Amino acid sequence: MTAGARVKAKICGLSTPETLDAAVQAGASWVGFVTFPRSPRHIESLDLLKSLGMRVPKSVGRVGLFVDPDDVLIDARVGTGVIDVLQLHGSETPERVAALKARTGKQIMKVIKVARPEDIERGVAAYAAIVDLLMFDAADGTLPGGNAKSFDWTFLSGAKVPVPWMLAGGLTPDNVAEAVRVTGAPIVDVSSGVESSRGVKSIELIRAFLDRVKAL
Repeated sequence: MTAGARVKAKICGLSTPETLDAAVQAGASWVGFVTFPRSPRHIESLDLLKSLGMRVPKSVGRVGLFVDPDDVLIDARVGTGVIDVLQLHGSETPERVAALKARTGKQIMKVIKVARPEDIERGVAAYAAIVDLLMFDAADGTLPGGNAKSFDWTFLSGAKVPVPWMLAGGLTPDNVAEAVRVTGAPIVDVSSGVESSRGVKSIELIRAFLDRVKAL
């Protein structure tokens, strides 16, 4: 992270107008909408996705989270007009990522699942030349994300990442400052860490998280 640069934050897995508004008003730079049926944060209805996305001001990025999506799914979701960035959280190959970028014309974020230090280097080498953003998340968990699990943050200490990147995995209002101190993350992403129960966002925790990030 550049000295003096402000840390930014993404709140992922939003699915109600109230929590979305809270995230925007408290200073989130990105908001995330999940399209993955196994997730408790999944937004099934295109109408709901559209109505949520249209609440977001132009200054805030709207991110659609997908896991190995096919073209039909991507076309339907992007066709709502409310997704600015595709977050690819599955096992998408560099070729598939490039094809989705060409197909949609949208910014692409690829999630790199980290269990060992070499996962970071391997992920950067494979995807950095293709994507607009990278996200580093914990590899273990029953879902591709939102598992409230973190990886060893020291793996990122001193890592060379040539594109903007986000740190995810087990972040909370209580540990986000330490996570940024160790990793130098310019952007942090949270989902389960601002929930009162699984899949249910807490307005109070969203505000607390974003307040902590603003203080960094």
